[in-house]
Amino acid sequence: MATFLYRLGRGAFRRRGLVALLWVALLFAAGFGAATASAPTSGSFSIPGTEAQKAFDVLDKKFPGMAADGATARIVVKAPAGSSVNDGKNKTQVEKIVSDLKEGPGKAQVASVADPYQARAVSQDGSTAYVSVKYTVSGMELKDETRDALKDSGTAAKAAGLTVEIGGDALMTAPETGSGEIVGILIAAIVLVITFGSLVAAGLPLLTAIIGVGIGVSSITALANVLDLGSTTSTLAMMIGLAVGIDYALFIVSRYRVELAEGRERDEAAGRAAGTAGSAVVFAGLTVVIALVGLAVVNIPMLTKMGFAAAGTVVIAVLVALTLVPAILGFAGKKVLPAGKKSRLFGKGKPAGAEPKANGGTRWARFVLRRPIMVLLVGVIGLGAIAIPAGKLEMGLPDDGAQPVSTTQRKAYDLLSEGFGPGFNGPLMVVVDGDKKLADATEARIKGLEGVAAVMPPAPNEAGDASVITVIPKDRPSSGKTEDLVHTIRDGSGDDVLVTGATAMNIDFSQKMNDALLPYLALVVGLAFLLLMVVFRSILVPLKAALGFLLSVVAALGAVVAVFQWGWLGSVFGVEQTGPIMSMMPIFMVGVVFGLAMDYEVFLVTRMREAYVHGERPGQAVVTGFQYSARVVVAAAVIMIAVFSGFIGASEQMIKMIGFGLAIAVLFDAFVVRMAIVPAVLALLGHKAWWLPRWLDRLLPNVDVEGESLRKHLEGSAGSPEGPDKDRELVNA
Repeated sequence: MATFLYRLGRGAFRRRGLVALLWVALLFAAGFGAATASAPTSGSFSIPGTEAQKAFDVLDKKFPGMAADGATARIVVKAPAGSSVNDGKNKTQVEKIVSDLKEGPGKAQVASVADPYQARAVSQDGSTAYVSVKYTVSGMELKDETRDALKDSGTAAKAAGLTVEIGGDALMTAPETGSGEIVGILIAAIVLVITFGSLVAAGLPLLTAIIGVGIGVSSITALANVLDLGSTTSTLAMMIGLAVGIDYALFIVSRYRVELAEGRERDEAAGRAAGTAGSAVVFAGLTVVIALVGLAVVNIPMLTKMGFAAAGTVVIAVLVALTLVPAILGFAGKKVLPAGKKSRLFGKGKPAGAEPKANGGTRWARFVLRRPIMVLLVGVIGLGAIAIPAGKLEMGLPDDGAQPVSTTQRKAYDLLSEGFGPGFNGPLMVVVDGDKKLADATEARIKGLEGVAAVMPPAPNEAGDASVITVIPKDRPSSGKTEDLVHTIRDGSGDDVLVTGATAMNIDFSQKMNDALLPYLALVVGLAFLLLMVVFRSILVPLKAALGFLLSVVAALGAVVAVFQWGWLGSVFGVEQTGPIMSMMPIFMVGVVFGLAMDYEVFLVTRMREAYVHGERPGQAVVTGFQYSARVVVAAAVIMIAVFSGFIGASEQMIKMIGFGLAIAVLFDAFVVRMAIVPAVLALLGHKAWWLPRWLDRLLPNVDVEGESLRKHLEGSAGSPEGPDKDRELVNA
């Protein structure tokens, strides 16, 4: 592989004009597709194999249109203290809201508006009423005039002294990340300038990453409606694609500068950079792709599509690093090197076994080699302590109750809880697939259950062979008592009685996440273990990599629980409302963080492996790996942390939580696991770290990540009568 990538990189360098033109053409094509595509929707949500989903399927069949994906809204009206919404003037204002929504701007997208006085949507004390609105399209597809009409519907009522707030998904808009992304990119630029000491070298990874992410995100946007991709898919793809895109280009440029500093010609340096660092990029990218594509085992279409879309941006980032980066290096010339600093930054080539020139990386490596047990214990105990809150993890899907207290959605949620009871925001929908007799018996049984606040009479369909019973729990939707009530109804019913609704879907979703976590871990870690075994020709190094990842991801989950569930330092990270952790967060973090963690493992340990293969002692190989890779790995980690942290400012809680979780996980994994625990373990293992049974060595393919076959190939070419010129002809062929 190293030889192939060497030729690919040198060929891209020599044909830089054509390569750059092709990538720019791809960017424009993807951008045109995104610009001409219709606006993305919120994406359909289904959980195959769950009772809640089976109930929705019955609704779709027996109650056509009832299970449609159209947006909904509730305009909650509360009368002033001492009055009632049933009073004449107050009732007039409520009825005006109904008529304005039915006949006002945007009425073309309104499916139905329920009058609260006819729909029994007035609280017993008369203080609160709500108007239910159903739309023909999703919240993301509502026109501006429709959304504005909804927002303005209570203006007159507010002027008359009533309190009016709006809840529901009709106000849903694309998640906003504010200025966080820009700040993240600016921090990345500063880190690159400090690392490289050259504006050209610093700008190159940013430019190529933006081009790659632009192609990936534009392609997702163009295909969003065709593939039913949710509105958050492109945001998550951009988050991951930008981070790995900068990192992969960073490693190629760094190795290119090393090769130049050792006196090689520019095209030769580009080829060698692609053959050595490029090999690490390929396998690092493969681990990320495996982790993201592996999300398909959860069997939730939304999560699968998110994983595939993000994996696509990672593939693009790898291809950009292997072709576009060498091409732009050809345009940049030697401007990627800081004047007069070649030897200080990188040192000269050195024979095997020679002591490397000391820098920050070598000094740290030698410190760890002198005290490996102490470093190992401090790292493991420290991360273990941070991981403790993960034992109290509570999962759930966010609803309007998780919104910041300043939003109208949260205020509407609280008004409904005060007027109708805490369980009103999470009604259960019991679908009876049978005649009236079965429906009446089901109603009677549910009324006698503990935890039930109210049961609405069965609502039959036109054929009379199915009914829907609405059940209002006594407790809030996310409480354990409400979950127990759902299980009680299900346990006492047959296959013809199914429980669904947002609360039941939440319970089923969380259970499905829990059930899928171990199989997913086994699949992803198992495949990556085999991949790393091929890369490092070792059993213990991949095992150490996997165990280190598990430690960092559990510690990151502990931090997420402490901040988003317990509220520790919540004000620092803009967490206005604490609550259960999003159900998909653990499995999503496992997938993404595993892939990213293996990036640093591959980049750092590959250089150690290269030094060991070329004859250095195990301890000296560790020092050499840190000499050449530590500075760049640190820069790459800081960049990735900055990019992920930029999404903490997002308006949507899910994006905010994922941005924080990924940033803190990279911090733990890069600086504690890879930079401290990994060299400590390798120091303790010595030669055993690189042990591989001979029979297994013969079975595994030799991918030559350390570039040994490339070195022999180049030495052979240099020593042949035709020499390097013949190799140049091969590249041009």
